[in-house]
Amino acid sequence: MVLVLWDQPLIMTTDKIGYSATDIQTIFNRIAPIYDQFNNWLSFGQHRIWKQMTVNWTEPKAGYSGLDICCGSGDLSQLLARRVGKTGTVIGLDFSQELLAIADKRAKQNYPSLPLKWVEGDALNLPFEENTFDCVTMGYGLRNVTDIPRCLQEIHRVLKPKAKMAILDFHRPSQPWQQAFQEWYLDNLVVPLAQYYGLKDEYAYIMPSLERFPIGTEQVTLGQKVGFNPVIHYPIAGGMMGVLVGTKTVSSEQSI
Repeated sequence: MVLVLWDQPLIMTTDKIGYSATDIQTIFNRIAPIYDQFNNWLSFGQHRIWKQMTVNWTEPKAGYSGLDICCGSGDLSQLLARRVGKTGTVIGLDFSQELLAIADKRAKQNYPSLPLKWVEGDALNLPFEENTFDCVTMGYGLRNVTDIPRCLQEIHRVLKPKAKMAILDFHRPSQPWQQAFQEWYLDNLVVPLAQYYGLKDEYAYIMPSLERFPIGTEQVTLGQKVGFNPVIHYPIAGGMMGVLVGTKTVSSEQSI
């Protein structure tokens, strides 16, 4: 089973519960038609603010080359493209053809001048050369990849030296009352609404995925191990969300 919430997770191998990449792609393609409306309801529209914060943390500038991994219907990709402008370029990468088609249609209808490209691909094996991008974003995907260190390593590989990544995802709050509210929210709002649309199984997976997802300090350690420095995890939305921000370290060879 796999979670889909606010932006598309990207998994290309069989997960621990036995779902193949084909199974997961079928699920993602199935939820694509109601994806944006569903996410707006679930977040009360707040996901737009969190995504803007995520983009801001990558410090994009005009002319930059950006990558949005697990782009889903393209919200983060569009925000990033507005910042890099006509002289820049942004690639939105996902493995759901249906969601990529929606992202492309939305961008052409609403922002036809944005420098956007769409690529079907794997977060664990990014189809780009080393030192390609000036900034990388990822929304609600890291929690669901089968190999988080590998995913972070791939992001580090494709970033240019001194460039930044920002990864938005759910976060397990530290306070008991926050944990209780998060669980109530998932059980009483998310799952029933998903059940109404026939997607209960997909969204019921949120809590188990959170229990396995590294907390903020653990994410920082994982980022440091693959070469990001500094690495900071920012809790947002009352601690129920978080953004992992890292800068690609310049090696001794690159600094000479």
